[in-house]
Amino acid sequence: MAGFLSTALSPLLMPTYGVFLTLWVSVLCLLPYGTRVAVLLVCMGITCIIPLIFLSVLRHFKLVSDLHVEVREQRFIPYLFAALCYAVAAYYLYYCHSPQWFVMFMVGSMITVLVMALISLKWKISAHMAGIGGVVALIYEIHAMGLSAFDLLWLLCITVIIAGALGSARLALRRHNTWQVLAGVVVGFVCVSLTMRLLG
Repeated sequence: MAGFLSTALSPLLMPTYGVFLTLWVSVLCLLPYGTRVAVLLVCMGITCIIPLIFLSVLRHFKLVSDLHVEVREQRFIPYLFAALCYAVAAYYLYYCHSPQWFVMFMVGSMITVLVMALISLKWKISAHMAGIGGVVALIYEIHAMGLSAFDLLWLLCITVIIAGALGSARLALRRHNTWQVLAGVVVGFVCVSLTMRLLG
C-alpha cells in the first residue's frame, strides 16, 4: 500500500493533479470540456512526460541511479529541469489567458522545486510531501478566495488525509525521516499559498 501511494502520488504527477482540480472544481469548470481537457493534457506533457523523459536520459547515462532519484546528491539537476518545465507551463497558462491565480499556482510550484533544489544541496527533503503540500495549498486558496464552483471544505479535508497517508507511506518505506516529511509539506504549502495569495 505504501508503495502504491508513493507511485500514484509521485511528485511528477502533482502539477497535473493540481491543473485537473483547478479546471474541474473551481469557477473554470464552466469552460468547455474540450478546452479543459486540452489544457490538462498540455500541462501534463510539459510537467510530467517531458521531465520523465529527461530522467530516463539521465538514468541512461548513469547520472541518476533510478527514476525516483532517491539519492540526495543526484537531485539538483532534475529539480532545476523540473523548475524550467514548470516555468514553461506557467507561460503556457498565461498565453492561454488563464486567470492570474491559476498561473501563479504553477509559478508557486516552480518556486517550490527551486527551494527544494537548494535544500537538497545539504539535506534531503521529501519531494512527495512538497508536491501534495502544494495541492493542499491550491485547494485551500481556491476555497478561501471564493473561486470554487461548490463547497470545497470536504475536498480539502480529504486531501489533508491523503497527505497524511502519503507522509506515513514515505516513513514506512524509510525514504525519509519525520522532519524531512514535515519540511516537504511545509515548503510546498507555503510556496504555493503565498504565491497565489500575494501575486494572484
